[in-house]
Amino acid sequence: MVISIHKAEYLGGYKIRFSFSDGTVQMIDFFNFLNTAKNPMTKKYLDIQLFENYSIKYGDIIWNDYEMCFPIWDLHEGKI
Repeated sequence: MVISIHKAEYLGGYKIRFSFSDGTVQMIDFFNFLNTAKNPMTKKYLDIQLFENYSIKYGDIIWNDYEMCFPIWDLHEGKI
């Protein structure tokens, strides 16, 4: 079975609730990941306006045309 993101709901701060094609729901808080990032291209998403400007494309969550994205399976498992 191919898993995809069916819906991503911004919850505030750095939290997003994901609903997946298999019915799984996960809430992920991206703050620690972003806060400890060494890459400035990733760290810039600590700016809330940039962070909340994501999109779902082909069942994946992306920021700024794949500038930042995550493996779907990791999100499905609730980890990044």
